[in-house]
This record gives sequence, structure tokens and C-alpha cells, in this order.
Amino acid sequence: MRQTFDETTDPSFGAKHLPLLRAEMAKQGLDGLLVPHEDEHQNEYLPDANERLAWVSGFTGSAGAGVVLKDRAAVFVDGRYTVQAKAQTDEALFERQPLNKLADWLAAVPSGWVIGYDPRLHSPDALASLKQAVEKAGATLKAVEANPIDLAWGDARPAQPQAPVVPHEDRYSGEDAASKRARIGKAIADAGAEAAVLTAPSSLAWLFNIRGGDVIRTPLPLGQAVVKADGTARVFLDPAKVTNELPGWLGDAVTLEAPEALPGALDALSGRKVMIDPAVSSAWYFDRLEAADADIVRGMDPCALPRAQKNAVEIEGSRQAHIRDGAALTRFLHWVDTVAQEDLPDERAVVEALEGFREATGMLKDLSFDTIAGVGPNGALPHYKPVGAKIRPMEAGSLLLVDGGGQYLDGTTDVTRTMAIGQGTADQRRMFTLVLKGHIAMAVIRFPAGTSGRQLDAIARQPLWNAGFDFDHGTGHGVGSYLGVHEGPQRIAGWGTDQPLLTGMILSNEPGYYREGEWGIRIETLQVVTAPAQVPGGERPMHGFEQLTLAPLDRRLIDTALLTADERAYVDAYHAEVLTKVGPLLADGVQKDEAALEWLKAQTAPL
Repeated sequence: MRQTFDETTDPSFGAKHLPLLRAEMAKQGLDGLLVPHEDEHQNEYLPDANERLAWVSGFTGSAGAGVVLKDRAAVFVDGRYTVQAKAQTDEALFERQPLNKLADWLAAVPSGWVIGYDPRLHSPDALASLKQAVEKAGATLKAVEANPIDLAWGDARPAQPQAPVVPHEDRYSGEDAASKRARIGKAIADAGAEAAVLTAPSSLAWLFNIRGGDVIRTPLPLGQAVVKADGTARVFLDPAKVTNELPGWLGDAVTLEAPEALPGALDALSGRKVMIDPAVSSAWYFDRLEAADADIVRGMDPCALPRAQKNAVEIEGSRQAHIRDGAALTRFLHWVDTVAQEDLPDERAVVEALEGFREATGMLKDLSFDTIAGVGPNGALPHYKPVGAKIRPMEAGSLLLVDGGGQYLDGTTDVTRTMAIGQGTADQRRMFTLVLKGHIAMAVIRFPAGTSGRQLDAIARQPLWNAGFDFDHGTGHGVGSYLGVHEGPQRIAGWGTDQPLLTGMILSNEPGYYREGEWGIRIETLQVVTAPAQVPGGERPMHGFEQLTLAPLDRRLIDTALLTADERAYVDAYHAEVLTKVGPLLADGVQKDEAALEWLKAQTAPL
């Protein structure tokens, strides 16, 4: 029987699977094995066949790692998944540690031990610190030819996905693939290289204007490509995924080949200057290119920034997707404020209601991530998902936090709204309004060219900081165009990248506050970086943000006494825009909902 993985993965997996894994490790002379969450494509979401960490431990979160030694094991997760890791793993078999303690833990393994790793699953950047830690302990890090997990998993391992790869039409992409290949070819040449190896599925999807279904929640085709400076390319895809229309769509300058041809293609780059990204491509590619005597040029994936900077067609597509999504959200929020306030359904029913309203658009291709819906204490867990015994019903006097998004051909959405169950307490209104003040500050900020998200992050935190509060996640992440809901290299956070925010980049704006054991608050909209423009009376052109998400805020939670006149004016203007753009879809068409429209008119009235 083949296994599949979801949020309820059995914590007994460790007891069943660790002995099988350790037997395979012993055959290869290994005293330990690194078990990253990442797969061969370094994706956030994985096909079931690549859920190796879940198979070993039971933990299914998207950010984590494991280490299995011959006498003990540990699972490392970031703060979003602490509760989930406790529910999904057996503490008698796995130590639970913060993800940032992985290197420290490895530095304490016994001297002389051999720790194995699969070079297909680790980028060189990620591997460097782990290697240093193992060597500090006097142990050795050894690459394995065959992953012991795959061998132990055996016939129960799910098959690799074979979803059809289809064209993504130019009316959605805004630029044909030939033009993109020419641009990327020039970037490769400008970097001093003759070819680039692309291993990120999102880069394949963007560059060749194709989409797939190999990964849940993100329309990715799993594969690789070698692109030359003249714009020609070799694309490596499972033949079972190649549709009849795909070769013609790619054109004569692109050769389709089976994955088995990839090693030979890398070997054929002997003596060539080859560009490859050490942050997103696995160590196996570097090892193979070095063995072939290629001259490796380390640099950012040449598709990363062009993909992040949306063109005019993609931005307009995102606007339309958000209007459509906004109508679905408004119908959902109306439901929460009426039917749900009376019936007090549980979190699972809340999730199903929102997903149903999105499906009613008739254009939803998939969710952009698993919907988060947290009542009361569950809302204080930023990445909580309503599953199993943790599910709570709505409770009068508490808060409901819902975070969800949709994948549409013309855009990807991601929005969070926090709603009162009842009228909301003075304390809840105060904290909601402090979060709202930070959200508004980020929405209206102007900034000069060259400014990074790291520099902006504190702006969204200042109202909370002034009152002695904070939140423990970034303020914003990049978002793709009918691609990943989490897209780099752009982000807004006090840690990480110094990548400047560039015209056309889409990012979230999502400050929050979480009171453990009681409730959580988050307000999230997506926004796009606007082109530099002169500020009246100013001297330098400044970037800004255009708001894309259109969904009303819960006015019962807004303490207007805490808002400045400018902040009240912003909320009124934003609500007026929501009514103007979303209202017509509720008045007529497939999302017609007269009751929701009347509710929206009241909800968006001036404060």
C-alpha cells in the first residue's frame, strides 16, 4: 500500500520506519544521516514521493529537518511548527529542537562517526554550515550514492508525479517565451558564462511559459533546463508529462529530453563557463559539473529577478484576480458575520465555506496554500491548520483568524482577515488597531530606489513596539504570478535578504499580534511595488505600493480613537475602493449575492 502525507500523519511512523532506515544506513557504513525537508527541486511543497522527512518522523511542516543517528534522532523545526511537531512526532524517539540549532546539534556528534547526506537534497550554501559543524565534532560528512530512506521506503514509496505540462498563454504571461529566452541568454553572457543550469521549477515555468501540476498548491512542472547564451535550451521532463501541444509551444530552439539525459548534458559542458545558483541548486549539480571540468560561475538564477518583476499584463491580471477573489472573500466575511455568528461552526467548516466561495468564481485552479483558520488560542499559532483533535468551534467573545488564497490563471492571491465573534473586547480592539496602524504605515510608505525589505520591516512594527509588543515572523513575502505564493528573492523582514524592492514586485503586508493561549490577530493584503514617481514638493522619485487585495476590515475591531486623521482617511479610501471594484461582481454575474452586497455597503461606510 502506497503512503500519502497530510497534516494528520501518524506519529508512530518513527517506531515503524527508524529501524528500517538504520538497517540501510548500516549497510552503507553510516553512523548518521541528514534528512532535510527539501527535495531534489528545493520546493516548499513536495510531492508525496519526496516527503522523506515525513516518512521518517511523521512531521509534515514545510520548514524543518531531521538527523538520524544510530542511537538517537532529532527533528528541527522553526517557531511556526513547534506545536505541530509535538503532535506529529514521538518524543521517545525524536528530540525536538529549533531549526536554527541544527548545526550546533551536529557539532556534538561523536568523533570519528560518518554522517551521510544525499547531495541531491542539499544546496551548497545550506551544506556548508552543516559540513563545518560535523568536522568541528571530528566526524566526517559523506555523500551517498543511493539515499537510505528511498531504499528503506521501498515499494511503499509513492510514484513520482506525472501531471501534464501545459502552455501558459501569452495573454497571462505578457511576454512570449522566445523573448524571455533572449533576455536570459543575454544575462548569462553578461555574467561571463556560456550556459546556465536551471533547477528551480518556478524558473522553468516562467521562462518557457508553461505550468504543471506536480506539486500541490503551486502549478509547477518538475524538471530542469540547460539554457545557452544564444537563447537555445534543453529541457528535461518526464515524457509522460509532455502533452501533444507542448513541443510546438516550446518551438524549434528548445529541445525536449528525458531526465535520464541530464547527467550527460552536464558532462557535455566540459570546459565551458556554466552559471548555476548555489542557493537553489543542489550540491549534486556542482559535483557533476566539477567532475566534468566545467568552469562554474556561481550566481543568482538569472530568471529570479525577471520573474519577480511582474510586467504590465501580469500586474493587471493580478488586479483582476484580486477583484474576483475579493468578491468571494466578501461573501465569506458576510457569512462569518451572519450565519456563522448564529451557528458557531468549527474551524473545518469555516475553511470549507471559504473554499466553496472561491470555487464559486468558476475560475479557481487550486488554493495557493492550505487555508489557515484559527479560533481563539488556535489563532495565536501563525501557521495553524484545523485538523484532528485540535479543531475548535467558534466561540462568542473570541476572534477568528482566517488566512487563505487562490490560484487563478491570471494571478495568485493570499489574504488574512481577523474577525470578532460577537462585538470584540476593548483589549481586542486595541491590539487589532495597533496591528492596523502598522499595516497602514507599510501600505502608504514611500521609499527611494535601492531600498530593501529589511529596511522597511520596522515600519510595520513601530506601533506595536511603542506599546511593548511585537510579532515573530516577517512582515512580507514575495508572491508569484500563477506560481508560488512564497516567491523570492524579495521579502520584507528584519533578517535575510538585502535585495532591493523593484518595480513590479508583489509582496504581502502582514503584521500581526499573537497572545498565546487566547487569540491571534493578523491583517494581510498583497501589494505591488510601483514605479518611482515624484512626490509633490519633493526632490527625489520614490517607489510606493499599490494595494491589490480587496476585502473589508472588521470595523467592530477598529478603535477609531487610536487612529490619526490620516489613518482614518486611509481606511475610508480603501473601503471605498473595495466597494467600487468588488460591488459590481456581487450585483450581477456568477458571484451575485445581494445580501452580501448590502452587508458590504454597511461594512465599507466611512468610519
